[in-house]
Amino acid sequence: MLVALIAAALGSALLFSVGGDDSAKLRRWAIAAAGGILLLAVSLLTGFDPAIATPQLAIDWDWLPALGIHFSLGLDGLSLPLLLLASLLTLLAIASSPADQSRPRLYYSLIFLAAAGMVISLLSRDLMLFVLGYELELIPVYLLISIWGGEQRGAAATRFLIFTAISGILLLLGAIATAVLSSQPFSFSLDQLQTVDLPLALQLPLLLLFVAAFAIKLPLVPFHSWQPAAYGQASPAIAMLLGGAISKLGGYGLFRFGCSLFPEAWSLIAPSLAVLAAITALYGTLNALRQTDLQRLVAFSSMGHMGTLLLALAAGTPLALQGAIAQMVAHGLILALLFQLIGTIERVTGRRDRDQLSGLLNPIRGLPLTAGLLLMAAMASAGIPGLVGFIAEFLIFQGSFAIFPWATVGCIAASGLTAVYFVSLINRACFGKLDNQEARWRSVTASERWPAVVLALTVMALGIAPQALVRWSEGSSLAIAAHLPQPLQSTIAEGRSRSTPVFPTPSLSAVLQ
Repeated sequence: MLVALIAAALGSALLFSVGGDDSAKLRRWAIAAAGGILLLAVSLLTGFDPAIATPQLAIDWDWLPALGIHFSLGLDGLSLPLLLLASLLTLLAIASSPADQSRPRLYYSLIFLAAAGMVISLLSRDLMLFVLGYELELIPVYLLISIWGGEQRGAAATRFLIFTAISGILLLLGAIATAVLSSQPFSFSLDQLQTVDLPLALQLPLLLLFVAAFAIKLPLVPFHSWQPAAYGQASPAIAMLLGGAISKLGGYGLFRFGCSLFPEAWSLIAPSLAVLAAITALYGTLNALRQTDLQRLVAFSSMGHMGTLLLALAAGTPLALQGAIAQMVAHGLILALLFQLIGTIERVTGRRDRDQLSGLLNPIRGLPLTAGLLLMAAMASAGIPGLVGFIAEFLIFQGSFAIFPWATVGCIAASGLTAVYFVSLINRACFGKLDNQEARWRSVTASERWPAVVLALTVMALGIAPQALVRWSEGSSLAIAAHLPQPLQSTIAEGRSRSTPVFPTPSLSAVLQ
């Protein structure tokens, strides 16, 4: 089944590269192909046991044995939620693309090729196979931005290419060095590498290579300058895929390789990572306050949420790690919804500047549903209870406060400021006076509406029933937390054990009951 999923994505990329040139027809076929990939991903739920932390449906074939490379695949509670997210957003990104898309064969082929890279990375149990999938999405995304992006797409795409290439080089160096220093015999097998106990003097430089590589991908301060440009210049459909799914490979990589391969070194640098998390969260949020372009506002908002994700990984408690997985899924859904709605507003009005929009909720504008969903997405991003963003941040803050209280307070402050810039956006764009030249714009079509409705319903459903999200990853997050050494955390928390904590740390089951 895992091989079929990869073959479906790669096969779709190949088939669409040799198809016809009827854009509307190709779009329908692309939606059908992406829907088939999503159904394959959903079918994995039937045989998956969330209580098992080890990889399930595992495959291990010799591929290049002389180089220690295996075609090794597996599914666990960390990869499954992100695989479902990537499959869903691939479908909805295609559905959000215009029916008259220029150069449709190349466009849809590149989307499926990027999707194949994500699938390979998420299912890989071989470090070099992960690097292959990680690099596979580089050129497709570069072309998707440089060909179909905004007015400054060339500069944005080039910056994305440079930063992502540096990330890939650092990752490749880290992978080779880890395999050389860890394996006897030489191998990139993740299962074999996890059994090796490297001395701390070797773990630390290796870990820093991986952290730098994935910090660029997320991104984190100070490796972030590509993100506002790329998110701002990419078409909304590609921004959905890039911000909602592809960038999550950074968080996934920190989980899979940072925490798991180098646990002692991870605990050593955890306090520094917590400080970086708070800086990233506050930097992204404060910059979002200054933005008027909606897509750039969402880009900086995304950076704030990635800071919260890093805080959870630094804390390393079971509750925080569970929240981190939920945060990646929740953020991907909310970000994709925001970009989809911004794209719809821009197509209908010709504008995406906050100060040039007003009265979108007024029915006379023809955009009341779109504006209403924008209001809901803003509430979800701000962590309002009842929506999926709340449970992710709640778990993270509960699990991290006892370990890094001041960094947690910084991320909580950033989360609170999220409401400030979204309230400003909603107040100006949705509730303003009808003072633009056009009193009414065209109505939103059904094909423009349904991707946003699907995302909005998912955001609400997972917020109302969060157990449907977190149950799949509980076994894996507990196993990763157990793998991390606890003396550092115990030392940090010991000084606070005599006082009543602001955030008592309950068990996961107690939180969700």
